[in-house]
Amino acid sequence: MGANFYTLIFARDWPKCTLSRQSTEQFVSLNLSSRQFILSGIGLVLLQTLIVNLREIASNTIRWLFLAALVGLLSGSASAVFLLSLDLATELREANLWLIALLPLAGFGIGYVYHHFGAKSSQGNNLLLDALYHGKEPIPLRMTPLVLFGTIFTHLFGGSAGREGTAVQMGGSLADQLTKWFSLHKADRRIIIICGVAGGFASVFGTPLAGAVFSLEWMLVRKIRWGSFVPAFFAAFVADWVCELAWGVGHTGYSIPEVPVHSLANLAWVIPAGIAFGLSARLFAETGHAVSAVFKKALAYPPLRPFVGGVIIALLVYFSGTTTYIGLGVPRIVEAFETPLPWYDWLAKTGLTGLTLGSGFKGGEVTPLFFTGATLGNALSAWIPLPLALLAGMGFVGVFSGATNTPLACTVMGMELFGYEAGVFLGIACLVAYFFSGRGSIYASQNLEAKYLWRW
Repeated sequence: MGANFYTLIFARDWPKCTLSRQSTEQFVSLNLSSRQFILSGIGLVLLQTLIVNLREIASNTIRWLFLAALVGLLSGSASAVFLLSLDLATELREANLWLIALLPLAGFGIGYVYHHFGAKSSQGNNLLLDALYHGKEPIPLRMTPLVLFGTIFTHLFGGSAGREGTAVQMGGSLADQLTKWFSLHKADRRIIIICGVAGGFASVFGTPLAGAVFSLEWMLVRKIRWGSFVPAFFAAFVADWVCELAWGVGHTGYSIPEVPVHSLANLAWVIPAGIAFGLSARLFAETGHAVSAVFKKALAYPPLRPFVGGVIIALLVYFSGTTTYIGLGVPRIVEAFETPLPWYDWLAKTGLTGLTLGSGFKGGEVTPLFFTGATLGNALSAWIPLPLALLAGMGFVGVFSGATNTPLACTVMGMELFGYEAGVFLGIACLVAYFFSGRGSIYASQNLEAKYLWRW
């Protein structure tokens, strides 16, 4: 019956054929051999494809590690030279306070050089963001020496500014030169600029993890591209190693000696503090933008803006009788972790920094943000029952988070600087400050369309 079944089936399909059970088994055997051959061929093709892909992945990884290391070397060395020069300028100013009287002339010189020779370099960090978002024109190499010497002269003669902007701009401009040296296409150019920002930030503050996260979060708000991760982190670590180990440049240490238990009551007190930090961040950002708008409207010739700004700052320093609020203000930041300070310190620093940078002097905003946040946290200790140092640390990173819209990077930075024990308090403060700063930012070109699902 089996034979008749096979014969019937094949006879129906191929009427002219007569097949026995034996011939059918031979056919099936041949068919199985063919299948094995085909499957073996497919397996071989897949294996070859896998090998080719692994080679491409390995080649691409080695290529980006090399480029990231090169960017780290350049940005780390630039930051080291900058930090050493900045320390020298600060020491020279504090030993010769009469130099503050020359701030207007220094401002005119900085404005003149940028106006006649700076081209688009005067856009500062906003130029890096524009290059990332639109990628049209290369970042000029002249940005590095211009912002380096512009910032040093700002600090030497008594302006209130930071250092992050300078390091990031140097890192970004140096990194972008690799675009033409290695013929990088648009997508690779974005990654190399991110590496430059990561290297500059990491090396100037000694926080490689935060530097990498900041470059990704700041430049790609809620649109982080995974392909940028490894190059950014590697560039940040190399830059930090080069600055600290190769050049021997150290960084200021901070500590939060007492961290309370994570009780509901203690964590709840972080929320009003975070709201205050967010509003302070918005005030800081809007002050700088408002001063800049007023000076541009009142003075058509750009070099006159820092000249007039320098006159006002020099007079304020003279009549106040203190240099606490000019320069970086690092000694005051350290004090904010140790002892109660005047409640208005954060307002004074906000105003002087807005006047300095808004009128056209050069430098960063982040260290003044640290000053503002730490002293505001210090002042809040009179009303919020949390340890003074913890509030100062929360303000240190919270105001920074609100003004730059980078809560993750600021949380990571806080844990790198103060220890991981305070991480929960720092994270909540950064997140609350981020939301309550609204759509404000110290960077006019930062894309904040995706910050909220609602309008603010």
